[in-house]
Amino acid sequence: MSVTIHNRDAFLTTISTSLGRPVRKEGVSRPVWKHQPQWEVLKGATQDDLVGVLKKQCVHIHTDIVETTVSCLEETVKSVVIGYGAGQVITWDDPRFEQYGLKQKMQEEWLEDGMDVHIWDPSIGEENIVIAERSNVGITFSDQTLAESGTVVLFSGNGKGRSVSLLPATYIAIIQKSTIVPRITQAAHEIHNKVSNGEKIPSCINFISGPSNSADIEMNLVVGVHGPIKATYIVVDDL
Repeated sequence: MSVTIHNRDAFLTTISTSLGRPVRKEGVSRPVWKHQPQWEVLKGATQDDLVGVLKKQCVHIHTDIVETTVSCLEETVKSVVIGYGAGQVITWDDPRFEQYGLKQKMQEEWLEDGMDVHIWDPSIGEENIVIAERSNVGITFSDQTLAESGTVVLFSGNGKGRSVSLLPATYIAIIQKSTIVPRITQAAHEIHNKVSNGEKIPSCINFISGPSNSADIEMNLVVGVHGPIKATYIVVDDL
């Protein structure tokens, strides 16, 4: 998909004029900073160390966290969904659900336990959003997870509607242990490398830290203001 940038030259000229210098179109290179402390945070931490950091941070962001194995993943996810009251469930159309043996059981066995699972279907357009709005639970995989802040990074795309993590009453993020990184430094670096290598990246990348909350009014934290009121991270040991 081609992208057209409008009024770029006029915009840059306005900024340069305000700075009192001409627009530089050649000889511009990315600076290399002498001090880069962002790379020192949790430097050398193992994946087990990062899980430990993530678990501590989840306390601060009001998020439950569960550890499980590949063989027990479906049972664990199902248990959390039932704990949230079951009902309507919406998930991404993501090959990882099939890879981990979740998709078939969700579609065939969960209905018997009072769970109606809808998989995001691009062919029905905005009807997916309506289903997400009335869903009790939304489930996605996390593409990367930032241990320091307890943040899941979600790459939206065809079959991976952002409404799945934003509109249901509760939210579950399945986190592959191998994809946990120290902080946003590593996530931004990976995204930058993808762009530099000419890879296509999603037009929407969400960084989500637990259930929705706000402290805008008198600095009092209120959880569950404009999205999921509860969230659970399920860390699956895929190493």
